[in-house]
Amino acid sequence: MAAHFDLEPYKAPLLFLGVAGVVVPLFRRLRVSPVLGFLIAGMLVGPHVLGRLDAVLPFPLPVLANTQNVAAVAAFGVVFLMFNIGLELSLERLVLLRRFVFGLGALQVAVTGGALYLIGRALGLAQPAAIVTGAALALSSTAIVVPVLAEQRRLTTLTGRAIFSVLLFQDLLVAPLLFMVAMLSDPSAQASPLLAFAPALIAVAAIVGIGRLLLRPLFQLVAATRSTELFMAACLLVVIATAVTAAASGLSMALGAFIAGLLLAETEFRRAIETAIDPFKGLLLGLFFVSIGASLDPLEVIAHPGATLGVAFLLTLVKAPLIAGLARFFRLKWRQAGEIGLLLGPGGEFAFVILSSAAASGLLPRELAAELLIGVTLSMAMIPLFAAFAARVRAVSGPVLTGPEPTGLAPASRVLIVGYGRVGQVVGDLMRVHKVDYLCLEGDARIAARARARGEPVYWGDATQKDFLARCGLADARALIATMHTPSAVDAVVKLARAERPDLTIVARARDAAHARALYRLGATDAVPETMEASLQLSEAALVDIGVPMGLVIASIHEQRDIYRKALIADESQIAPPRPFKARRMKR
Repeated sequence: MAAHFDLEPYKAPLLFLGVAGVVVPLFRRLRVSPVLGFLIAGMLVGPHVLGRLDAVLPFPLPVLANTQNVAAVAAFGVVFLMFNIGLELSLERLVLLRRFVFGLGALQVAVTGGALYLIGRALGLAQPAAIVTGAALALSSTAIVVPVLAEQRRLTTLTGRAIFSVLLFQDLLVAPLLFMVAMLSDPSAQASPLLAFAPALIAVAAIVGIGRLLLRPLFQLVAATRSTELFMAACLLVVIATAVTAAASGLSMALGAFIAGLLLAETEFRRAIETAIDPFKGLLLGLFFVSIGASLDPLEVIAHPGATLGVAFLLTLVKAPLIAGLARFFRLKWRQAGEIGLLLGPGGEFAFVILSSAAASGLLPRELAAELLIGVTLSMAMIPLFAAFAARVRAVSGPVLTGPEPTGLAPASRVLIVGYGRVGQVVGDLMRVHKVDYLCLEGDARIAARARARGEPVYWGDATQKDFLARCGLADARALIATMHTPSAVDAVVKLARAERPDLTIVARARDAAHARALYRLGATDAVPETMEASLQLSEAALVDIGVPMGLVIASIHEQRDIYRKALIADESQIAPPRPFKARRMKR
């Protein structure tokens, strides 16, 4: 007799994967953010909708009965998002964004938190509870706003950078806010605040110190194996280990992962790491939104509409005008300020962490914390709608005219040099001579490390992967130059780049004439056979050495190169000989 099979451990992952397979394509087809779809789907399959029906129907329904089973895994969605933000940011960009991060971000938290504190006090909350509530509700949703802006390709705009900067400051503030909750609930912590902060400071110092010493050597060692699976495992290890280390010391897991991302942002492995973790980030963020939706009880909203809906609308009504006014103070246009206020007005995922901690420590009544969390969830569900409204306003009103962006923030249109061996390095040298911005992609970790040590813009990774090329800026590149010595790798890069960018200038290194003709068929703009270039350089040196004027030699070399190129494009089997008149000109 067959053993009984327990389906319960597999229900949650199967249900989530089913939701993801339906929600993402459906909402993309409807041109609605999948984030909203995950929230709605989570509410439907959660214990408060289908869960109630499952209890009375004679047949089973697909229900995510216990959200606590997936909560620990879902939390890693925000962790991976913050790690990715750290990778994208880098310390240099953090300095460039400091006006928005430490100016607009700090004022936003202070002003909106203060306003919400006064409202809490007016509604009868005790001072510690009002402080915690105001601080928690002042935060916004990194997990929803950043993906929504990325989907609209607005992260690189001035509005996107301002929003990102405010969210970054809020994320950096989560750890101090958690300490504030601990101090308000523990009189001994108030008496010795330095001791309360000591574990967090030690943890940050440990992550930074150990990270600087070990992260780059670790990835160099893993990259040398050329194993995609091992590299992915190393990425997951770094993200999870730093997050757990931060959490064990009282910091947020997301902040630990963010610090690790910052440390890796300046290494040659940055783009390859982004490519490796992107699928995990997307899936885990989806699970995070599903878990948030599953925690939403529609009957609770109906039973206490004033408390739940009131919190959701009050957040936006209070925070959005204040944030918009602060954005105007930082010389942003009214329409930009309005969009910033709308997207940052709703609550954020870190409110769950702070309010839950406050309820557990007794600072907040559990019933009040539950109502606040439902209100925060409802406000977060409105963010994709606000973003769609802002997009509609932009489409009707036209672009906002603004001044130039700060130096170093505008996305540069670069030349991509794929392969940074001896040929690629010569190409890079000439790009620098002519002041052309370029980025190098190299598959050998040792070559990439040596180039990085010289301060050259080189990233390690496999350029035959579509996602890696996209991460390195293929969509905005001015040209792509493939210099690898392996013909099959050159073929793959040319084919991939041409499929993604029909308008891109692609110059490729060819082994010989036959390989050059194959590259032209794959879509190369120019293919340069090594044998041809060697013969032309030999001819040039010989002609100059025997006394032929340099100008005539250069002209003849260029003409001969053009004849070769036309013959290769025409797929001729024989290279056409030089025209007779050239020989006569050189004799004179």
